[in-house]
Amino acid sequence: MIKKYKISDEFAISERIVLYQGDCLDLLKSIPGESMQLIVTSPPYNIGKEYEKKLNLQTYLEQQAAIIRESVRTLSPFGSICWQVGNFVDKGSIIPLDTVLYPIFTDLGLKMRNRIIWHFEHGLHCSKRFSGRYETIIWFTKSNNYVFHLDPVRVPQKYPGKKHFRGPKAGKYSCNPLGKNPGDIWAIPNVKSNHVEKTEHPCQFPVELIERFVLSMTNEGDWVFDPFLGAGTAIVAALRHQRKGVGAETLAKYVDIARDRIEKEMAGYLRTRPMNKPIYDPKAAGNSLTGTPWTKPQTTPQMALFDKK
Repeated sequence: MIKKYKISDEFAISERIVLYQGDCLDLLKSIPGESMQLIVTSPPYNIGKEYEKKLNLQTYLEQQAAIIRESVRTLSPFGSICWQVGNFVDKGSIIPLDTVLYPIFTDLGLKMRNRIIWHFEHGLHCSKRFSGRYETIIWFTKSNNYVFHLDPVRVPQKYPGKKHFRGPKAGKYSCNPLGKNPGDIWAIPNVKSNHVEKTEHPCQFPVELIERFVLSMTNEGDWVFDPFLGAGTAIVAALRHQRKGVGAETLAKYVDIARDRIEKEMAGYLRTRPMNKPIYDPKAAGNSLTGTPWTKPQTTPQMALFDKK
């Protein structure tokens, strides 16, 4: 259970939680320069969801540039900004948004540290191209002196019993006992259908995805900011690890969902998928639906509707 904090609707540096209903540019005007340690978000992809109006690509990039510019102003010299995007689709042709957003960040003097591929198994099925099963998170820092903690986000070793077989360390274990670096390809289930975190929001971050950024790029007491808060996941992840959270969301129904999830997190009963939980393997679990009935040999004749055993 987390200490109960007030959820403020206006930003003040003395607050712990700020849930702002409105345009993120309006919220950004009230945030002091260099006060945010981590900015992590998933902006609209310009694909026509209910919370966005589809624009031509150039207009979309101009809008993104204005938000990125103000976000960078609020970013600590030791801070990180993580922008998670997919593809803009124009008449069946895709444009990877991270490639067209990259110059906006570098023109502001930011330095790219990783291009992280978030891989998942579920999504829309395409008929004229391979179905998209990843999105990209581009991670930038404001300087070369930035906060980064690897140990809290290490993942289990594949071969923990492996030893050095030559040299001065021969016979000693070669793996870090805390685990290995998770790398830049993250396999984390997305929030679809029966996911434990599913809400009404159509493009919801899984909490464990944001936890990895919070733990590795911030210290306790730091601010975590999401300009496009959605269902409130960034604030939930921040509170879970004793950080402060702020975010903006334009639609009232999503603000209500975010508020409800934040309150449940503080009360200690928000249901989430644990970090580093193995991905469900239906075959290993013995799920009967993994069989292919149209290729199985028929060992007994199929009974008709009124046949007796």
